[in-house]
Amino acid sequence: MKQLLKMAISAGLACTCTPGFAAVDLILHNSKVYTAEPGQPLQQAVAVEGEKIVAVGSDQAVLRLKAEGTRVIDLGGKVLMPGMLDAHSHAIKGGLQLVLADLAGEQVALDELERRLKQWRSDGKAVRGEFLVVGGVPGTYWNDIPALEQRFNHGEWAAQPILFAANDMHTGWANQAMLKRAAIDAETIAALPAEARNTIGQHPDGTPNGFLADASYYPVTDLLPPLPHATLLSAGRMALDHYKQLGITGWMDPLANELPGADVKNHSLGVLPVYKDLSARGELTAHVAALLMADSRARPADLDELDRVRQQFLGVRNLTLPGIKVFADGVAEAPAQTAAMLEPYSNSGKHGELLLDPQHFGELVSAADARGWLVHVHAIGDRAVREALNGIEQARRDRHSGIPHSITHLQLVNPREYARFKQLDVIAAMQLYWASADQSNMELVKPYVNAMAFMHTYPARSLLKHGATIAGASDWPITTPDPWQAIYQAISRKGPKGVLNAAEAIDRQVMFQAYTLNAARTMRLEQQIGSLKVGKQADMIVVDRDVLDVDAETLRDTQVVQTWFAGKQIYSR
Repeated sequence: MKQLLKMAISAGLACTCTPGFAAVDLILHNSKVYTAEPGQPLQQAVAVEGEKIVAVGSDQAVLRLKAEGTRVIDLGGKVLMPGMLDAHSHAIKGGLQLVLADLAGEQVALDELERRLKQWRSDGKAVRGEFLVVGGVPGTYWNDIPALEQRFNHGEWAAQPILFAANDMHTGWANQAMLKRAAIDAETIAALPAEARNTIGQHPDGTPNGFLADASYYPVTDLLPPLPHATLLSAGRMALDHYKQLGITGWMDPLANELPGADVKNHSLGVLPVYKDLSARGELTAHVAALLMADSRARPADLDELDRVRQQFLGVRNLTLPGIKVFADGVAEAPAQTAAMLEPYSNSGKHGELLLDPQHFGELVSAADARGWLVHVHAIGDRAVREALNGIEQARRDRHSGIPHSITHLQLVNPREYARFKQLDVIAAMQLYWASADQSNMELVKPYVNAMAFMHTYPARSLLKHGATIAGASDWPITTPDPWQAIYQAISRKGPKGVLNAAEAIDRQVMFQAYTLNAARTMRLEQQIGSLKVGKQADMIVVDRDVLDVDAETLRDTQVVQTWFAGKQIYSR
């Protein structure tokens, strides 16, 4: 990036312009313009006509386009960039985090947790019918389940069903009243297949202790009454407002056919009606690439029913439906350990849970690819990553479609897979805010996985060196949607317990591309957005510091001063 700064921005720099237009509506000038176009040096000015960029170049060249009525803004030397894009965000759930009872990943003492639960019961934020629900609970609470049992199975809570839903969206803890409502007891556990029994925490006598992961967690959340449309609409507005402030002008929603807390069927509409309603009201000032979740063991015929859902939302302004999302496994953290691993977890001797069927997954990917749909795979364990790549490889053998399939999370990747990302043209959609030496990685994963496997935790640099395309993603609300904090983590990999695999750090220029043009390609929108280029939509942000050159700690605290979407300013700090 410093090399870019050394490039002279001369007054005679050529202007890339759209020929034949009469006038421009807007000129932003006296700026350091980072276009995200590969190999292009910094520019000084951008001109906009309607929703599109019509010129990028030097101040002198672009200001020549000024006419009567042109709005001219002097940015005073500030950096102008493309709007940031998030390649994996549950944005409506993120908005719900802002309006419902939610710890947002904060670990508090049980006295404080109980105090907040009472407050949220009183103000209604935790009330879901007869149940009390708190979201965003960090998985570190599962380290002391006896304390949760002692606190929330007795006294005023004895008859009150309570669910603490983890911020990983894969695990939770239910008190005995909630377990009773879900008909989970020693007898029902004993009757389950071994694989399902392993997803329920148990006392030595076989009775449940309340911990639930994946297969046992979702049936409990299915008991919750659906959230009303008005609440979801409010959450959507909150998400849009929050993202404007962060400079994010688009995201890929990987579970758009899921209603928060509800099971997904092939015919489920999920939050798609929310996006449609926001668009109809003129409030969807962001690009949403909405994916439909397919069952992990879905067959090609299931795509027909998903397509019937998809057809209902085609043509909605600022909403696209480019493909499907599939879960390959769960999470790596103890005690869940449902991420599928090549080597067993040391404490259990188990390999986790591979959700997809490796014998038939390739058929599903190829069938989606044949329809022109991308496939986006959740894979955290190294075995899940390998099998996801194997499935995509079949589609590539069947045809050369050029469709950008992607794998997200990529917490543990075997080195044998690094080169396959480029070979198969698979995008690595990574949540590098998680690349931290924190309690989750150092205490809930490292002690239980093969030492060599842990050396390849969030291996961003290794993937990059082997030619992989990295896209920036948050997985909000599991963690912060702030791209600047994620960029900092990708650079530093620092945490409260040291540095996580420092050799896997990458630089800011890679991350700027990850959150702009690369994320746009992941969303299949790279021809419309993702860089400041003539003909693309004028989605732009102005930031409060020189993000091209400040130190990493200063970069982390970047604030967005202005956000522009389709040539209109939608946020000003």
